[in-house]
Amino acid sequence: MLSGKKIAVVVPAFNEADKIARTIRSIPGFVDHVLVVDDGSRDATVRIASRSARRGLEVLAHPRNRGVGAAIATGYRRAIALGADATAVMAGDAQMDPADLLGLLAPVLTNRADYAKGNRFAWPACWRHMPFARYVGNVVLSFLTQLACGYRVFDSQCGYTVASPTALRAIDPDTMFARYGYPNDLLSRLARAHARVVDVPVRPIYGADWRSGIRIRAVVLPLMFLLGRALLRRMGAAFEDPADGARRAMQAPATEMEAGHQVSASPVSVSVSA
Repeated sequence: MLSGKKIAVVVPAFNEADKIARTIRSIPGFVDHVLVVDDGSRDATVRIASRSARRGLEVLAHPRNRGVGAAIATGYRRAIALGADATAVMAGDAQMDPADLLGLLAPVLTNRADYAKGNRFAWPACWRHMPFARYVGNVVLSFLTQLACGYRVFDSQCGYTVASPTALRAIDPDTMFARYGYPNDLLSRLARAHARVVDVPVRPIYGADWRSGIRIRAVVLPLMFLLGRALLRRMGAAFEDPADGARRAMQAPATEMEAGHQVSASPVSVSVSA
């Protein structure tokens, strides 16, 4: 626990057998629940993660690959069931500095924000650490996301985040966008609920063995769809009562997402370390 609050960390992982043990070891001891969600890996990710003696570890496995958004949604559902007061997301590729976790937790635990997200661009000389193509792409998507959602935050694609129970209700894990682009979908949902979102500087980590699993052609159309829908919703929200919009978003109807992108609620296997 931290300041009497129960902390959970969701660790989405896909084919991270070479990094998952290091990621689990790096998570601070004050974290009560470490929820590794394997998204249908074809390597030994599940076996290696399950060998860890980390207190509070659970390894949840999707039988097939469903996307990083779906993996995070599975972790969010488990965190809600466990009664977590704050739920962080740290990727299974060891690309998120655990030293930044306290800074992300602080605004949520002190009720200054409902959702805190990392901003690598606020880190000194970020451009020295981030690959050029990734840097340019994130800048463009950040400006588009600001336009679509209305939040004055940057680094929209950063997945290092902390959510309060209020934010998780607004997000509604059962209908999250399942694949790349989920951060934009989350910010849109939070905006509809008038949730408080803040940026927190985090260190960008791109080691010599860094690899990107993103296929540009596969993500452009879904991203444009998500951003376009978010903009239309924002424009529509300008003509409704804010309290009605927040109440409707918190209720988050399960049929909201289009077919093909809705997160499946199929069972997952679980192994636990006491």
